[in-house]
Amino acid sequence: MKDRENAKTAATPNVTRGEQMLALRKKRMAAAPPILRGGFRPFFFGAASWAVIAIALWVFALAGQLVLPTAFDAIAWHRHEMLFGFVGAAVAGFVLTAIPNWTGRLPIAGNPLLALFGLWFAARVAVLFSAAASLWVAAIFDVGLFVTLGAMAAREVIASKNRNLPIVGLVLVFGLADAADYAGAVGLVSPDLGWRGAISLVIIMISVIGGRIIPSFTRNWMAKQGEKKALPTQPQPLDLLVIVTVALALIFWLAFPDVQLTGFILMLASAAQLLRMSRWGGIRTFSDPLVVILHVGYLWVPVGLMLLGLSIAGVDLPRSAGVHALTAGAMSTMILAVMTRASLGHTARELKASPVTVLSYVCVTIGALLRVTASAGVGPYGPMLDAAGAFWGAALLLFAIAYYPVLWGPRLGER
Repeated sequence: MKDRENAKTAATPNVTRGEQMLALRKKRMAAAPPILRGGFRPFFFGAASWAVIAIALWVFALAGQLVLPTAFDAIAWHRHEMLFGFVGAAVAGFVLTAIPNWTGRLPIAGNPLLALFGLWFAARVAVLFSAAASLWVAAIFDVGLFVTLGAMAAREVIASKNRNLPIVGLVLVFGLADAADYAGAVGLVSPDLGWRGAISLVIIMISVIGGRIIPSFTRNWMAKQGEKKALPTQPQPLDLLVIVTVALALIFWLAFPDVQLTGFILMLASAAQLLRMSRWGGIRTFSDPLVVILHVGYLWVPVGLMLLGLSIAGVDLPRSAGVHALTAGAMSTMILAVMTRASLGHTARELKASPVTVLSYVCVTIGALLRVTASAGVGPYGPMLDAAGAFWGAALLLFAIAYYPVLWGPRLGER
């Protein structure tokens, strides 16, 4: 009799615990201020705000008007904060927002979300002032964010038996790249390993996720316009082959960055990406900025791979041109495109780009073009670099201003 009661007691909490967790999350969602009701809210706003601050600090430091109080050298700090600060926040915001869609579970909100954002914010402060403290303190916060985020995401995906566990794995590997960047700064590994690894991982993420959402959103938009022919299709074997080719090219770039073969493989990956894009019909979407900017952002991927490949294969072209095509071009444009669309869609607003949103798209594109052409040696380097930073920073500033009420305010229909 006693054993039967114990068995009943042991079985009941399994159901009750799940119900309690669901009730707790609902309670957190209802009690939390709007900014903490979804991962995209604090992390997208933080990404844009930090981008503006970091690019301003970098421009002043580059001009010799400011000495950054960081243990990184100025270039390494700029590179680190663009990748693991700005891009890292955008990745966190995207993953936390995508998980409920993937799993059907409630989003992480309230105090747990605040704790995650607090790790990111603490890392930015610790990195900036690491000359007075320690890079190891900064690394604990910074790498800790991606480890924690990856663990939380893995828990959600595994619990729902969802197929997106590999993307969660990329987040954890992104944390390893972050750790490698710190290790490179103190001479434990090559100083290029961390940032090259981060770029490679984000480009793979764009190839995987962009290859899903861009044709899907484009197809939906075309269907609304009444188009019935030559609509983009869902990912097919060709798409998987392209992703594998890109991943292989980037692995070669990590392992053999100075070998000509690497350059040719990168150019092959670029051609494969262009072939893939040709099936999406992006040229037909120019009347909708929210759709066309996705295509523009993705186009920077084959452009960057081609420029990087040419520079390694022996063409007289600085490698920074390809690197900035992938970062200031592909990453920044795709991030801005996804942040604007997701912020509108997940707050029940109309998926329509305002004039300010369109202006931000124009600014980020001009900024990327100026940065890449400056690296390629076209025009006066210093003034073009300043102009590139101004346009790029303006794009993110416009987002922060225009989307402040969207991210900090309630979802339409809520209080």
